[in-house]
Amino acid sequence: MNEYDGYLEDHHYMLRDMVREFAESEIAPVASRFDEEERFPWENGAKMAELGLFGISMPEAYGGAGMDLLSSVVAVEELARIDASHSIMVGAHTSLCCTPISRHGTDEQKEKYLTPLASGVVLGGFGLTEPGAGSDAGGTTTTAVRKGDRYVLNGRKTFITHGGVGEVLVLAARTSPAESGTHGITAFILTKETCDLEEAQRVGFGHSDELEPMPGLEVGQKLHKLGWNASDTRELILEDVEVPEENVLGEVDRGFRIFLDTLDGGRVGVAAHAVGIAQGAFDLAVRYTNEREQFGSRINQFQGVRFMLAEMATKIHAARLMTYESARLRQAGRRHKKEASMAKLFASETAMDVTIKAVQLHGGYGYTREYAVERMMRDAKITEIGEGTSEIQKIVIARELLRGLED
Repeated sequence: MNEYDGYLEDHHYMLRDMVREFAESEIAPVASRFDEEERFPWENGAKMAELGLFGISMPEAYGGAGMDLLSSVVAVEELARIDASHSIMVGAHTSLCCTPISRHGTDEQKEKYLTPLASGVVLGGFGLTEPGAGSDAGGTTTTAVRKGDRYVLNGRKTFITHGGVGEVLVLAARTSPAESGTHGITAFILTKETCDLEEAQRVGFGHSDELEPMPGLEVGQKLHKLGWNASDTRELILEDVEVPEENVLGEVDRGFRIFLDTLDGGRVGVAAHAVGIAQGAFDLAVRYTNEREQFGSRINQFQGVRFMLAEMATKIHAARLMTYESARLRQAGRRHKKEASMAKLFASETAMDVTIKAVQLHGGYGYTREYAVERMMRDAKITEIGEGTSEIQKIVIARELLRGLED
């Protein structure tokens, strides 16, 4: 009997064991090096594609494994337990690019774009955030002007995961500039060539000759970050990018609902990253406190240390249950906006708290790059920001709690 049997079945545990073995054998030995070099892990990306991790919850008809969302959550959590730069490669690709195409795309769009994405041939990204539109996503200023049978896009995006290495992007642009707020925003599917074609061709992953790049879609500067340093984060520049009308995802002027739905699922994903990071740091803290001796005793014999470990374990357990519950609701087709935001809020703050405590328990060694808890603490911070800050989550939660009660 496992404590998570209320959510997980045998195939979830089998997947967890497979991903855990891969992460410990292939990712753990190189994670710190990729972090320090801020280098994208192409080789491990190719190996993850061979394992089918880029399409776990995508339909088999389009190259995926046909498993449920909980399976994807379990896989992301296990990757993040070792290194979040690797887990976000799967998470951002799946929840932010594959999912909106799978849920809202036409059969033709799924065949053309979801198939190479879900089968792990190319990587995908999500273009919502702009220099002047972060939490206020309705402030999108990228424009899409109709010109015959296509749209001409102009604008700038920032903080785009896989903005450089990815070849398929789901992107927001304003098709009705006269309207304000979230109205008049449309979702588009764009294609580009990976910024590192030589590496992609070398490892046989990340590039497709069948996808034609759209002229005018250029990769901007690489962003140097506090954490997730092996993950590719870029600016994107759109200058007169011509996008065929068949690349409109969903309805014209009604794309914002697609982005909201995508963010709800993305928040479940970020919660999974956060739980994994927290679990990884906790595991290392338990091991270290059992080995480290001071004043003639292992430090886990001291009550203060035991209290810290107890608090860490309790929060991780609660965060994991909240994450599994929000995933269960989403895959059942039930309303889950509040639960997804709750899971994301609590799990991300848990990750930050647990990693800080893990560094503290390692003492001076925890502040050095020789110990992975230092990297995990840096990686944890973005989970409180990406897919909506903690403050945005509280706004969403309160709004959902008060639905139907306000005049």
